Order: sequence, then structure tokens, then C-alpha cells
Amino acid sequence: MAGNNPTTANEHEQTRERELLYDWNLIGEETIPLPKNVEIDDETLRDGLQSPSVRQPNLDEKLDILHRMAALGIHAADIGYPGADPVVLGHVVALAQEIENENLSIEPNCAGRTHPADILPIAEAQQRSGVAIEASLFLGSSPIRQFVEGWDDEFLVRTAVDAVTLARKEGLEVMFVTEDTTRAKPEVLRAVYTAAIEAGARRICLSDTVGHATPWGTRALVNLAVEIVADTGVDVKIDWHGHRDRNLSVINSLAALSAGADRVHGCGLGIGERVGNTPMEILLVNLKLLGWLDVDLRELPAYCEAISEATDTPVPNSCPAIGKDAFETSTGVHAAAVLKALKTGDTWLANRIYSGVPADELGREQTITVGPMSGKANATAWLTMHGRGCDDESVDQIMKAAKNADHVLNEEEILAALGVVDAR
Repeated sequence: MAGNNPTTANEHEQTRERELLYDWNLIGEETIPLPKNVEIDDETLRDGLQSPSVRQPNLDEKLDILHRMAALGIHAADIGYPGADPVVLGHVVALAQEIENENLSIEPNCAGRTHPADILPIAEAQQRSGVAIEASLFLGSSPIRQFVEGWDDEFLVRTAVDAVTLARKEGLEVMFVTEDTTRAKPEVLRAVYTAAIEAGARRICLSDTVGHATPWGTRALVNLAVEIVADTGVDVKIDWHGHRDRNLSVINSLAALSAGADRVHGCGLGIGERVGNTPMEILLVNLKLLGWLDVDLRELPAYCEAISEATDTPVPNSCPAIGKDAFETSTGVHAAAVLKALKTGDTWLANRIYSGVPADELGREQTITVGPMSGKANATAWLTMHGRGCDDESVDQIMKAAKNADHVLNEEEILAALGVVDAR
């Protein structure tokens, strides 16, 4: 009965990985510090909705997405910007109450400027819902922003202190967020963060607001934040908030965690301002495969589908792990290797022979299709997977149609090549 023991099965899998895969990542991993604990903050329902292309979801859709977050084990979520208008405030109250009533393991937070007009609505949402809500109060910190706004360093410090003091007076826990942190001066960050912490902030957030950061820049910045927090002598957690203007948001998030950040932010499907935020689905897949976070990725497709439908955001076919093409091949060499693995009855092998992300981790499976780049193995696999005989004539008929096509054949086209009338 040892085969039914999860521990034994896991040990067997690890042995196979050592035997069949030479993983250079493990060697490179020895050179970097590993995070002690990883937390996730989902920004889909606030920063994600600032995308210029999304539809604003209704309350029922937001509630559904909230439950999908909980199913994934996401730790915290920005549930809205209550200072925006009364409708958003009402949604925030309802979402906070849903967390409480359904016992969801999500800690809610709300974004707002360092201004009473945004802080007081967060306090109202907390009071009306009866649920503790962290106030994520943001303030621009880079020289370019200071120049445009006419802010000096003293203004930043004074504004931070006043905002955090008001929020704490209203009974709110505070995450103090510096915007454009990745282009801010270290002495300004030290002064502003120290002042915010002394005023009562118990989280600080480093924001790559315009997607400027590189992994090494991220590491240097988080190292500074760790030093600043240590110098205050206060127990303060550090967050990282990334954008993907240079498409480095995921690796930057991993670099931030390695350097000492406690929590990283993301949005489902990477929606958000301009080209978007760190894509949550890709972040979670990488954290899982690195062994940094234990998350059930089988819930990930439903999470992404819910966000896609609620925001009218299509999932690209090429989206890693989630897209239609993620575990699909029409290439002859690839299909032949996958088919050989499948014929052994070994799904572990089939899910790794031509994939860096195991399909079964997401509740998916390998798909072999037939097109112009296919070989006979593709046709054989298609016939087998669809419960049809694999005689030479059928294979040849499919291959003839495929080689004369300029695209991957769909089921109707393959059946037509076989002379079968689809009765559907």
C-alpha cells in the first residue's frame, strides 16, 4: 500500500527528477538567499481595474473573483478605492463583509492617497463592515514627481506623518506606499519611511510604479528597505509592487522576496495601468515550482477565467500555464516524444518531456494537434486520443490534409479528411 502514501509518492517523484532532469536552477539557487516566508497581495480589484481596456466588473463578479483568490490561498487583497465614489465604497463594504461572513482567509486592504479625502472613506468602510481593513496610503517619492508637483523633501515627510497619524487615529492599520520608489533617492526614502514608521505604519511598500526596475536594482532597493526598518527597531513588514512595462515584473518580484521582502503584489492576467501589473498567474506558477509557496495551482485556470469574463480581458493563447497553447503542440518532433511518454502510461514523464511547467499541476494535460509542421506521430496521437483506429490509411489521409493547410486542423477538418460526417 506504499503507493498510496503521499510522502512516499513525493519522494519517488523527487528521485525521478534527480535521475531524469539535470536542474541548473538548483545550482544557481545556491548563490541567492531564499525567502523565509512568502505572502501574496492581489491587486486585481483595484490597481488591475485601472487598465484602460477593462470593463468594470459588477459586485457579483467581484465577489466571485474574491472567492477564487481564497481558493488559491492568496493572503491579502486590495478590495477597492473607497475614496473614488460611493459605489466603490459600497462594493468595498460588501467585499469586506463577504470575507468575514464566509470566513475567507484573506486580509483586505484599500488604496488611498495620503489625504483625508481618501483616508476617511477607508475608515468608513472599516466601520460599516466591522472588518479590519489595512489602509494602503501612497505618496510620490521620486525627484521627477517632486519637480512636477513642487514638493520638497520636508513636504513628503510632513505629509507621510500627517496621513499615517490620521489613519491610526481612525483605527486603521497602515501600509505606507511610496510611488515610483525605484527612481527615488535613498536619503529621501530613508527619511520618509522612518517618519511613517514612527507615526505608526507597520508595513512599507516599495513600488515600481512605471516598470523601471531590473532584478539587481530591485535587490539593492529592498536591501535598503531592510536596513531602514532594522534601524527603526520596529517590527515592520516590507511589500513589493511591480509593473511590467519592461516585462521584468515577475523576476523582480522573485528578486524582492530573495532580498527580504515579505509580500509581493500581482493582478490576475497582469491587468493594470498601461501594460499592467505583475501577472498573478505567472508569479504563482514560479513560486510553486521554486518551492517558495505551497499553492494549489489547479484553482488557477478558474481564477483567470473569472477575471477574463468579468473584465472582458481575453486570455492570450500563448499565456504561460493558462493559455490554450500552453500544453499543446502540433510539431512533429515534440509530438513524437510526448506520444512515446504517454504510451508508457507515465503522465509524470509526458508532462515534463517538452514542458517546463507540468500540466497536471494546473489540472491540465498534454494536447497533440495536427498541422503543417506535424509528423505522423501527431496524426496517430489524435486518432488514439479520439478513440479512432490508427491504420496507415487514416494517418495518411490526415497528413495529406495537414500538409496542404496553413494552420492547425480543427476536429471538423480532420473528420472531413477521414471522410467522416460529424453528426453533432
